[in-house]
Amino acid sequence: MKLFQIHTNQKLPISPGEAWAFLSDPHNLKVITPDYMGFKILSGADRPMYAGQIIQYRVSPFPGINTKWVTEITHVTEGEYFVDEQRFGPYALWHHKHFIKEISGGVEMEDIVDYKLPFGWLGRLIHPIFVKPRLKKIFEYRTKKLTELFGNLDE
Repeated sequence: MKLFQIHTNQKLPISPGEAWAFLSDPHNLKVITPDYMGFKILSGADRPMYAGQIIQYRVSPFPGINTKWVTEITHVTEGEYFVDEQRFGPYALWHHKHFIKEISGGVEMEDIVDYKLPFGWLGRLIHPIFVKPRLKKIFEYRTKKLTELFGNLDE
């Protein structure tokens, strides 16, 4: 079984409370997701984040492919971190950890995504050609969008 990982860090000049308020609101996921992904929340985002929360989305991971994505918020430590895991969707495994750490002048936000592709050897074959570049662009968009919204913390 081949697991892949995405690991990003971003420093923003905001308080941990501001970072948590933004990141823990599922509606803000649309704000930091590129429009071409066709992201839409279908259900489950009507309450503040809690462990056990199931959220359903509609998403287009690749042009012409629309799918339902169901995630569960499995762990929450308010103000510090949360974990979302795919229950149904385009990946064989999706485990996404979101960390918020107070630093001088703001916060450092860290994302660690461990994921596995479906289709065995075929999934591994298309990973470097399609999946990895696509995910890289999505996370680059998030970094850019968060900088536009909150500014940049230069150290």
